[in-house]
Amino acid sequence: MSQIDVELITEPTAKEFLTDYKEQKRNNNVPELKSQGHFILPDYKLTRQRKAFKIMKHTYLTKHYKSYVAFDSDNGHTLWMKNFASLTEAVFWLETGLEIGDTDTRSTYKDWKIKHDDKIQSLKDQLRLLKKKHASKQFPLDNVN
Repeated sequence: MSQIDVELITEPTAKEFLTDYKEQKRNNNVPELKSQGHFILPDYKLTRQRKAFKIMKHTYLTKHYKSYVAFDSDNGHTLWMKNFASLTEAVFWLETGLEIGDTDTRSTYKDWKIKHDDKIQSLKDQLRLLKKKHASKQFPLDNVN
């Protein structure tokens, strides 16, 4: 089984992560982030519209079903963020630094996807469990009254 170092995170975790990044960037010449690695926030996307919480000067995170924001802070000093339409594409970017259309002599997106299919499926299973937990915490409107 191939190993992929990617963690799925939720909105509160992403907020903490971004707050830490802002504080470190403001207070230190060489920031040292608490959360280092590769992270994916499902059901959100980076946008310029003020519909959700602000990340940087003109960038916001907003709810967007079936969208994924990938956070890369692997070096511990810099935070890269990028939108993706699929979980597999986000993981591919985090692991290789490439997008689907990019050419690399060592491997292609298709080859990488086949090689890492088992780990991607386990991430998708984790995502389904997260969504089930979130859905079970919400109360149906029929039971409110």
